[in-house]
Amino acid sequence: MIPRYSRPAMAALWTPEARYQIWFEIEAHATDALAELGVVPRDAAAAIWTRGGFDVARIDEIEREVKHDVIAFLTSVAEHVGPEARFLHQGMTSSDVLDTCLAVQLTRAADILLADLDALLAVLKRRAIEHKLTICIGRSHGIHAEPTTFGLKLAQAYAEFARNRARLVEARREVGTCAISGAVGTFANIDPRVEAHVAGKLGLAIEPVSTQVIPRDRHAAYFSTLALIASSIERLAIEIRHLQRTEVLEAEEAFTKGQKGSSAMPHKRNPVLSENLTGLARLVRSAVIPALENVALWHERDISHSSVERGIGPDATIHLDFALARLTGLMDGLVVYPQNMRKNLDRLGGVVHSGRVLLALTQKGMSREASYDAVQRNAMKVWRGEGDFLTFLKADPEVAALLADGELADLFDLGYHTKHVEAIFARVFV
Repeated sequence: MIPRYSRPAMAALWTPEARYQIWFEIEAHATDALAELGVVPRDAAAAIWTRGGFDVARIDEIEREVKHDVIAFLTSVAEHVGPEARFLHQGMTSSDVLDTCLAVQLTRAADILLADLDALLAVLKRRAIEHKLTICIGRSHGIHAEPTTFGLKLAQAYAEFARNRARLVEARREVGTCAISGAVGTFANIDPRVEAHVAGKLGLAIEPVSTQVIPRDRHAAYFSTLALIASSIERLAIEIRHLQRTEVLEAEEAFTKGQKGSSAMPHKRNPVLSENLTGLARLVRSAVIPALENVALWHERDISHSSVERGIGPDATIHLDFALARLTGLMDGLVVYPQNMRKNLDRLGGVVHSGRVLLALTQKGMSREASYDAVQRNAMKVWRGEGDFLTFLKADPEVAALLADGELADLFDLGYHTKHVEAIFARVFV
């Protein structure tokens, strides 16, 4: 992972030092449990905690010879512990260490991501309330539709990320299992109580039935959840990118003192943060297919999943951590232009009220088909730049026969479109 898109806490979780420290704790806790069961001497278990240690460079050196990372690790620890190290790894297999360690890393990564989501949700809530009644045009297919508010746009984003937070809590729970069950998961050489002890010490649940590995459907669900969060990030980022377009300019990323937008064009203020978030979302989503393909392992275990997880574990979590923090900063400093929102809302001469006129004509007795035709023929004149929608409606004999000038004017009241905003906010911000 390149430092450009890394934040210290998440990156530290995936360092060799952090990984080997978790391995050591798994082995030491397991030896404690074996000592309680009378399988190994108590003083040996104590010696592992007292003298235990490892050296990353030494592990790498040993692995170059033995071609096995767990054996290299155990050998390095033994060089620190001494003769009592023979009681390490009693009845265990490498996957007991590797899979349990990955569960610890993924749950700790989830805790960081949950804190990131909490920070983002707080900002989205504040900005949504700030712009609860800031009128803007809603768009479908990129085309003006009906009025909405910028606060509702942000409330929608808040609700989506709140759902993502709930998904991540569940994904954390599902991936957070411990397996200390031996070579093919039968506990033939180790008591299930050892697994329970290690799980409790590391804050994990017990894997109900493992083979030699923890089933990878758990991990697939986890990475799929990260991908959903990334997609929500991209959705909001794309909205900001569109709103910052020169022709729109309803909102834009904060442009700091000394910032440069282009090496060639000094006038440029580009949505670089939002564009960056779109790219990061693609990277996080790229972990999903490999994670799904990891589910189908041979028999009790193969290692086709191993190389995949060594990559997607740190990459997906580090990228997502960075993206969430970047989005939080972007939304916190987002510059909003209500005057441009109103200008854009009015630029089509009132045709954004066509739906309400259609309904009013049907209420007066005109068929829906005839109402649609009457409204559309006047709206298309405005679309072609020939004049004002309300003026055309007042001059249309078929429309005027059913709706007086005052009634038509009332149909252009923007307050009509915001009357339920408070009710929607009450649903979202409970």
